[in-house]
Amino acid sequence: QVSPALRTPRLPVWLCSISGRHSVLFGTDSRLLSDWKSERIFHLYFYSGQQEQTQTAHLTIDTHSHHWEEAQREEPCGPGKRRPGLEMAIRTKWAGATVSWNGTDPFF
Repeated sequence: QVSPALRTPRLPVWLCSISGRHSVLFGTDSRLLSDWKSERIFHLYFYSGQQEQTQTAHLTIDTHSHHWEEAQREEPCGPGKRRPGLEMAIRTKWAGATVSWNGTDPFF
């Protein structure tokens, strides 16, 4: 029998398979599971367990930003600019969200 805590997690956790690699994306704010208002600006953490990742990546997700605000923070980009697979996975849940890597080099 599965424990109730495993059926209904207390913190948001997503198991990911990005570019054929398994990883974990998680948050430490339990309100993300029950209060849609907490999905405005929040933090997620990403860990792949790969040798090249020496520490958990701390991401800030903003679901109400606009694409032109993100473009001002980055170098000029063309329409075909590649985005990290993790950002694309996050956007399957929060379409249009901007992802700040907080000083960590984005993983491709």
